[in-house]
Amino acid sequence: MDIVDLVSLRSTCIRRKVGAILVRDKRILATGYNGAPSGLAHCLETGCLRDKLKIPSGERHELCRGLHAEQNAIIQAALHGVSIKGATIYCTNHPCIICSKMIINSGLTKIFYREGYQDQLAEDLLKEAGIETKKL
Repeated sequence: MDIVDLVSLRSTCIRRKVGAILVRDKRILATGYNGAPSGLAHCLETGCLRDKLKIPSGERHELCRGLHAEQNAIIQAALHGVSIKGATIYCTNHPCIICSKMIINSGLTKIFYREGYQDQLAEDLLKEAGIETKKL
């Protein structure tokens, strides 16, 4: 989890610093942190739309410039042609529903995380999909 914490320091989100790494056979396959898409202005520069609109954490994910750390890790693996099927994801936070659906469809099998996240539907879908989750 120390490496996940280190990756989270790259986050450009004003609200929460999140990191994720994908691991298989004791090898890091990809990393991700939350922030704006490559080449676009970050919330540190533009301000946080969700803060301006007073949107609570865990709601209206579409009203954010950034991608989540889990999304960025999965995208980085795809961009570089790295299969993540059967891998484990380590995250600073439990994945939201959007990330959980991506995790299910990408073939990841386990999630280790440090902090909870208020998203019961995410927890329910991961359990239904048979993906092991464990809070460290």
